[in-house]
Amino acid sequence: MTIYNFGSINLDHLYQLDHFVRPGETMASNNYQCLLGGKGANQSVALAKAGADVKHVGAIHHSDQAVIDQLESLGVDTGLINRIDVPTGHAIIQLTKEAENSIILYQGANHALTEEQVDQVLSQANAGDWVLLQNETNLIEYIMRKAQENKVKVAFNPAPMDAELTKKVLGFVDLLIVNEVEAMDLIGTADIDSTIEAFPKAYPELAVLMTLGKAGVCYFNGNEKLSVKAFSVEAVDTTAAGDTFIGFCLSSLMNDEDMTQAITRACAASAICVTRLGAASAIPTQDEVTAFLAKHNR
Repeated sequence: MTIYNFGSINLDHLYQLDHFVRPGETMASNNYQCLLGGKGANQSVALAKAGADVKHVGAIHHSDQAVIDQLESLGVDTGLINRIDVPTGHAIIQLTKEAENSIILYQGANHALTEEQVDQVLSQANAGDWVLLQNETNLIEYIMRKAQENKVKVAFNPAPMDAELTKKVLGFVDLLIVNEVEAMDLIGTADIDSTIEAFPKAYPELAVLMTLGKAGVCYFNGNEKLSVKAFSVEAVDTTAAGDTFIGFCLSSLMNDEDMTQAITRACAASAICVTRLGAASAIPTQDEVTAFLAKHNR
């Protein structure tokens, strides 16, 4: 099985600061890095590192060959990435000593997907393959409709959250992946406990993975409900934690692991990720995750 990830590709400009810049304030950065990022690219890298067959679908500026080279070096199939005359998407990231981040996104080439490109990609997909989407590209609903027509399953991580768009397309989604804040926005609740109670009632036919940060992960699917505890680690950067979780979880599910096993492995990968700076560069390998699980007796 193949995962076609219609996803964003960003250049992440990462600034380490004592605190977030306040209105009217100018401050010096303690460190600066330019790193490969974007939720789509991060998830493709995580999928590849977890052993999945992932084809990334997207666009970058034709001058950014280094982005392609890095994705390929990490195991991602880049043959479906268009090179165009629109700036590559980028992010301005402020990272504090407490591992909190604040991010400004510029969409750029990430919003240059065309219907012709979507049609061409999905015409080569097979029944049982997956399409993975985030909310950092255009044509979300069109891609989902075409995936359904081609009997391709859809996993959707609606970040950054657009509640109205997400509600509109849920009928095309096989697996929804949200964090607790996104879930609260979607359901209209104000705390995690009420969200966990309300979500399966509001969407009883939908399979949902809800990440809860340090509290772990909940999964709902009809009457089925399970939870997995997170691993306790010293976090330094949470930028790619959710993307790492998604990549490793989907890869495990494609390898026919049960949901509890898949979530546990994904939680381990995410725990390793947050102990490192950066996005794609912080995502662990399969061997690192296996060793981590053995050390923590899971």
